[in-house]
Amino acid sequence: MKKPFKNYLFKGIMALILIHSLSSVLAQKPIDKISVKFEQFKLANGLDVILHVDKSDPIVAVAIQYHVGSNREVKGHTGFAHLFEHMMFQRSENVGEDQFFKLVQNAGGDLNGGTSNDGTVYYETVPKNSLELALWLESDRMGYMINTVTKNAFANQQNVVQNEKRQRVDNAPYGHTSYVIGKNLYPEGHPYNWQVIGEMEDLFNATVDDVKEFHEKYYVPNNATLVLAGDFDINVAKAMIEKYFGEIPKGNEVLDMKPIPVNLSETKKVYHEDNFAKTAQLNMVWPTIEQFTDDSYALDILAQLLWSGKKAPLYRIIEKEKKYASKPVAFNNSLELAGSFALRITANSGISLNDIEKGVFESFALFEKEGFTNQDLERIKAGLETGYYQGINSVMNKAFQLAAYNEYKGDASFIEKEIEKTRAVTIEDVKRVYNKYIKDKPFVETSFVPKGQLNLMVENSVKANVAEENINNATEVKNEVADNEVIIKTKTKLDRSKMPVSGPDPEIKLPKIWNSTLANGLRIYGIEQTELPLVQFNIVVEGGQLLEGINKLGVSNLIAEILKQGTKNKTPQQLEEEIEMLGASISVRSTKENINIAVTTLARNYQKTLDLVQEIILEPRWDAEEFELAKSKTINILKRNQANPNYLSTLAFNKILYGENSILAFDKTGTVSSVESISLDDLKTYYANYFSPTVTSIEVAGNIKKDMVIKSLQNLAKNWKKKDVKIPDFKDFPVIDKSKIYFVDVPGAKQSVIRIGYLAFSRLNPDFYAATVMNEKLGGSFSGVVNLILREEKGFTYGAYSGFTESKVIGPFWASSSVRSNSTFESVQIFKDAMEKYRLGLSAADLKFTKNTLLRSNALRFETLGGLIGMLDDISSYNLPFDYIKKEENIVKTMTLESHKKLAEKYIVPDKMIYVIVGDAATQLEPLKAIGFGDPVLIKN
Repeated sequence: MKKPFKNYLFKGIMALILIHSLSSVLAQKPIDKISVKFEQFKLANGLDVILHVDKSDPIVAVAIQYHVGSNREVKGHTGFAHLFEHMMFQRSENVGEDQFFKLVQNAGGDLNGGTSNDGTVYYETVPKNSLELALWLESDRMGYMINTVTKNAFANQQNVVQNEKRQRVDNAPYGHTSYVIGKNLYPEGHPYNWQVIGEMEDLFNATVDDVKEFHEKYYVPNNATLVLAGDFDINVAKAMIEKYFGEIPKGNEVLDMKPIPVNLSETKKVYHEDNFAKTAQLNMVWPTIEQFTDDSYALDILAQLLWSGKKAPLYRIIEKEKKYASKPVAFNNSLELAGSFALRITANSGISLNDIEKGVFESFALFEKEGFTNQDLERIKAGLETGYYQGINSVMNKAFQLAAYNEYKGDASFIEKEIEKTRAVTIEDVKRVYNKYIKDKPFVETSFVPKGQLNLMVENSVKANVAEENINNATEVKNEVADNEVIIKTKTKLDRSKMPVSGPDPEIKLPKIWNSTLANGLRIYGIEQTELPLVQFNIVVEGGQLLEGINKLGVSNLIAEILKQGTKNKTPQQLEEEIEMLGASISVRSTKENINIAVTTLARNYQKTLDLVQEIILEPRWDAEEFELAKSKTINILKRNQANPNYLSTLAFNKILYGENSILAFDKTGTVSSVESISLDDLKTYYANYFSPTVTSIEVAGNIKKDMVIKSLQNLAKNWKKKDVKIPDFKDFPVIDKSKIYFVDVPGAKQSVIRIGYLAFSRLNPDFYAATVMNEKLGGSFSGVVNLILREEKGFTYGAYSGFTESKVIGPFWASSSVRSNSTFESVQIFKDAMEKYRLGLSAADLKFTKNTLLRSNALRFETLGGLIGMLDDISSYNLPFDYIKKEENIVKTMTLESHKKLAEKYIVPDKMIYVIVGDAATQLEPLKAIGFGDPVLIKN
């Protein structure tokens, strides 16, 4: 399952997001918070239960935090907590195979799980009428799952997790970094010596008996916290919880683990030649202290002072002065048993890590010499209030936090208290932890360098012991045992075989949308939501890459990179500090079709934040130094991407579909040669020609009224002059009348990235949404046909999906997966066969499931400000009616088996698609000739 957070606790987020308050006031006055009220009790079997009622939306989040992570494993059984998490989604005594996802999706809900070093969490958000269903499912796998674990089912998930490791670790640039650090920072036997994902050999050797022992020991009610957050009646919920969880036996006592701090007697320097790296990367890691300690909060702030912002020493030395790298990062990672403080710096092309190491120590010397002020400290602390509100912006976020604080701190009310721990940090605290943990202290240093470029590593480094899989003999657990084992059901007082019947679907009330157009043509769309004192708004300038010339690809991306780097009357540092002290988060990004300025601020600071945004738009600084830094950063990212299989897959796919000379064939960042040719004047010309209110919309959601928004934008209406901007029409793409396989060679690749498709249509096509509905059961979700076969049946991949691309210009239908290298041929054949079969028609049951999934999930769509902004963006970008969701619901409701089949026949055309494979050509190219599409075309990387 996907991992929702690196650390479920939110202190890191709170330390990073910046918010307004005068420093003198912030240091003294408590934050006026919206309280998270809850009721807590314990069942007789020891299960902690927390209930938080929030009736803002007709949904309920259910989260169960088990106090067991990879730290409960032992050497030789690594990766087991995460592997077991996968098994919890397979089946239980009263829930059939692969039904957890299907039942929750059928109810309109969302679910997943995640494993960390210290814990495992399972969660679902469902419409409120399906709360009982969620509790039945969670209780059944807590108390009545283990009898259903068979050798065949277990073997399948062993293969799935092995492929997850290949995808996230073995086939990714710098993927083995955490492994190398763990082995050198923590001694043999320490629970953080191994990684959550585990080692291939251990995953292969795990047994069903291991599963049963693990479940019996740790998956017991007295080692877990259950949280309900959302729209429910407390008394009814209590009765349901007792009904479904009360009968589960209490397990043996599970003692909380005590901190196991580590110390280094000497610095360790190790290196690894990385098959997927194009530039070198340096990591420096110091042992620190566990979570919830005073020192851990001071270390959080120290990390920010060292790397975040224009005043940060690492930025000033490594990036700005030496130009060794872009965006060096520092972070503190205090966990349950121990902590670490790390620097991670990915070098620019050809830069030696020796030089970067020297630059780090120069940065430390600068930090010691210049120090920092109270204002710097308060600038870092300033995000606490916004961070607090963003941390409670959804019922699931609140459920996560309440469960985690209860398990790891022993106090769910710490959800409101932890802010004060960071607020209490002083200058003396930061200096003390720097001297105590970092200055002149031993550390672990890793040099990851491209194959054959050992000259880039830090001198005196020794080779890291990294076991890399042989692709000719990939690890695979064979499914040789027939699943005819008899499942013995546990006797219970409650008849658990009866699945709860959900009540009537809650009425979905669409948010009230308003709109307006200013005199200069600027369009405004808004939704007022008063639940939290926050406002989010996006300013979307149409055009993006579409307005660039083929020889100047990447201009709009560079504009997005430097637009926030100062204004006419503010240096980059001055603007940054004003944004931070206002508490706003302002980000600028480009896409193929637009440049987007995304803003979050407290409602009380909306006008001041908007004033800064208007200054950014109307009076850009065009700072030459910032331009050169952004240009260097982009070029180095492009160079690194040349070893990224997913990037190579997308690039080859688009070039074949759109043609080598089409702008649409390229990534928004351009190419190395195009970016090298771009001048600052090119950015100014683009801005002068194409930044116009006539192609711009503003989407506002939050605690603000329509008249205030319109009034606040009058300065922009007056001073932003109209221009005649025409977005080009793109057509005349290559004709694909028969399928062909294209192969991009990445020697030694542990997986093959498969991408299949053809140019279908744009979001503006009347069939777009109907086709999206049609695709849902093919590959639109976890329960899609291709995922169920390639992942759940075969164990070839971590996931397989398909879909239609949402864009104004014509976009592709795509089907994609990353599969174990030696399963490439069979996986391509499965995709082809599945699509051909899908054209023959869907079963009535599958169509009903699709309808339920899509219609009922609308209850979850409008909870957060981000969800509301997304809705407004759809309306603005594609000229949709305000009630477009109701119209989409009608498309779903009226779809028949016949209309579904016609859509599949029309838009799923496996014999007129391209099949792009990125993998090891030496072992995988030749067999693909047997697919029937002729000899594969080998593409040079």
